[in-house]
Amino acid sequence: MDWTVYWWGRNDAAADCRKGTDCAMAILKRLAETGRPPLTFTFDGRACTALAGDTVLTAVLTQVDHLRHSEFGGAPRAGFCMMGACQDCWVQLEDGDRVRACSTYIEPGMRLQSVPLAPASTPGSLAATAWPEDDAP
Repeated sequence: MDWTVYWWGRNDAAADCRKGTDCAMAILKRLAETGRPPLTFTFDGRACTALAGDTVLTAVLTQVDHLRHSEFGGAPRAGFCMMGACQDCWVQLEDGDRVRACSTYIEPGMRLQSVPLAPASTPGSLAATAWPEDDAP
């Protein structure tokens, strides 16, 4: 279902983005399956549209050029293995929960953010206190 969206080459609009203008250029372009029902979600407070059956990764990357920033230097990240093995596509929901963007389907009204909340320092906070991958053997 999701595999009908492909990487595509950047065009001259990328030069405008490097000049500091407020733009977010998608790095995926939908080529097929455009007839699925649309749904809305937010990414970093920006209203976005996806199609039912898209993964979070596809939904986000058809809107912008990155999913999150690396915790080891701040470089933009856009997923790597696309099958849930590499841990590169974790993205945080506005309520503090984290999901793997490559294997989680987008849901109507989902509120995603590229910058994670700080771990909770007070009980009852919505921020994550432990990352899901910390439980892995």
